[in-house]
Amino acid sequence: MRYLLIVLSMLLASLTAARADVSVGVGIHVPGVSIGINMPAYPRLVRVPGYPVYYDPRVNVNFFFYDGLYWVFQGDNWYVSSWYNGPWDWVDPYDVPLYVLRVPVRYYRRPPPYFHGWRPDAPPRWNEHWGHEWEQRRGGWDTWDRRAAPHPAPLPSYQRNYSGDRYPREPERQQTIRSERYRYQPREPVTQQHYQKQRNENQKGPQDRGHGNQREERGQDRR
Repeated sequence: MRYLLIVLSMLLASLTAARADVSVGVGIHVPGVSIGINMPAYPRLVRVPGYPVYYDPRVNVNFFFYDGLYWVFQGDNWYVSSWYNGPWDWVDPYDVPLYVLRVPVRYYRRPPPYFHGWRPDAPPRWNEHWGHEWEQRRGGWDTWDRRAAPHPAPLPSYQRNYSGDRYPREPERQQTIRSERYRYQPREPVTQQHYQKQRNENQKGPQDRGHGNQREERGQDRR
């Protein structure tokens, strides 16, 4: 038993080290993860009434679009991507945009069990779920002047032309297409960081990208 506890402790330490190794900046971590969803075609996005956020009412996924990015709530985590079928980056709960957090419960197509009993016309009770420290740092997240809400970002409808085998899997190609076809400038810091990270990756030479991929693969092996 003592030997088993020692092994488990070593394993936990290695997982913690790997998570820190693949973190990227503030807010967005563990880039390019698989979250177990597949969007075979461009989503049918509908605006959430009164919010600068879109959702897809026809899918069995908590799938949203806000400030030029797609947001998915899956497995009790938030993920983000500039393309509708990933790859996805994990987002820290402290950095998820407020207007995404404010979307009412009824627009979550696959709500987790703890949503049960919550008002469908109100946001999820993130302060109860994520605790006192989160609520202190995100104070006032559920109160705002609806008349001052920003206009929704334009939908990246050019992505309709990319599905199936035409879907760009490489982040560099995704960024190149988006920079040519989508001129929206994001307003949220976490969105700006995501865009900047993609630009930085696209500016690297093939040799630099290869070294980066090797580091990511080594980090993923250690997770």
